[in-house]
Amino acid sequence: MKPVCCKNTDGFCFNMNLQEKFILHLKQFSIVQKQHKQLLAVSGGVDSVVLCHLMFTAGYDFVIAHCNFQLRGAESERDEHLVRSLGEKYGKEVLVKKFDTEDYASKNKLSIQVAARELRYSWFKAVVNGESAMGNGEEAIRSDIHHPPFTIQKIHHILTAHHANDNIETVLMNFFKGTGIAGLHGILPFQGKIFRPLLFARKEELVAYSKENNLQFVEDSSNLSDKYTRNFFRHNLFPLLKEIYPNVEDNLLKNIERFSEVEELYRQSVDQHKKKLLEYKGNEVHIPVLKLQKTSPLSTITYEIIKDFGFTANQTQEVVGLLGSETGKYVSSSSHRIIKNRNWLIISPLQSTEAANILIEEADKKVLFEGGELRLELIENNSAFQIPLVADIAAVDYDEITFPLLLRKWKQGDYFYPLGMNKKKKLSRFFTDQKLSKTAKENVWVIEMNKKIVWIVGHRVDNRFKIKPSTKRVLKISVA
Repeated sequence: MKPVCCKNTDGFCFNMNLQEKFILHLKQFSIVQKQHKQLLAVSGGVDSVVLCHLMFTAGYDFVIAHCNFQLRGAESERDEHLVRSLGEKYGKEVLVKKFDTEDYASKNKLSIQVAARELRYSWFKAVVNGESAMGNGEEAIRSDIHHPPFTIQKIHHILTAHHANDNIETVLMNFFKGTGIAGLHGILPFQGKIFRPLLFARKEELVAYSKENNLQFVEDSSNLSDKYTRNFFRHNLFPLLKEIYPNVEDNLLKNIERFSEVEELYRQSVDQHKKKLLEYKGNEVHIPVLKLQKTSPLSTITYEIIKDFGFTANQTQEVVGLLGSETGKYVSSSSHRIIKNRNWLIISPLQSTEAANILIEEADKKVLFEGGELRLELIENNSAFQIPLVADIAAVDYDEITFPLLLRKWKQGDYFYPLGMNKKKKLSRFFTDQKLSKTAKENVWVIEMNKKIVWIVGHRVDNRFKIKPSTKRVLKISVA
């Protein structure tokens, strides 16, 4: 009679060993083929050493890559030596790169952990992209001396040894940091070229496997220090949770699976809202204010829209506030601006030459824009009125004006009739005559009516709209 194979929460049979689970797990990922060469990130710790052994015994082809961050003196050299020995043991190529991590962290104002992560993954990706495996402090050795000099075939994926316990710790840290639903799915099996084939396995399984197979590995002394957040969770918080909830690992792993599915549904809903709300016009995105106001939940949908343009969660309420603000008010990120333009929110790149167009209606008394604030005032042209002689104030014939006016940045090809002249002049020539710097030119705005320049803001009124003896009403526009 065939033995009954009961399955655990991971979907594996209870009587399967780690190697069998590993092979079954990899079969779920059809893009990882045995004939393809993979890049294994091996630190020398038990997790990566076990991954190396599992890949070898399962018959997968790979290259070993080791980062020596030169942070722990003799320990760092010991780790490198062990990884080199793995190359000899399995007959695999070993790539080693030494980094001046402390210098990189100092120059880029990063923590050591962040600096090491950036250096590690930028090098891995460079190797995968075929950019460089050697040079600039790197070493590449081939363990099997019977092969030709070092050459490297195309690398298909970068494999790291993150496991189930790493995933649990990541989810807990993300929860307390407040990363939102996206942070609760934990570590993804695939991210671009990075593949994490051990997420199904727990730390205790990896340690047991290393003992069963007499695998040599090294212990990183920094893993014992609680100054790193992950270590604090691992050594202090998680043991306390296990005392209260003995099945906390099982529960959290099940939750991670649920959260991943919830996030998928969430993403589908957000994408539907974006499809209804966003109108793409060149390099700008236009959002109808009334439609967005009726969207629920408003803050969540707003954040999902703006985060793609460099805005933070803390700016969400500022952007929601734009919905009820006057025309011209805006909120900026490091790369984009969201500006209120009548019944629209317009998202445009900060360096865009197509700056947002702002409509000025007859009833508007104040308009905010990137260059400052416009104030509009209707005045009777009587003996008390004096035409202003300062560049920041324009006075034009109100009865020659047809609303709405358009406030925008000037562009090549614009021309106007300078006050006092009946001959047109290109704005570019006018700016040259005024000896404006390149930066000053880039920041010039104009007010336009039916494709006619009314005022070069802060510079000159168009002669076609000047105050005449017959003028009865004056539109006074000032900029501050």
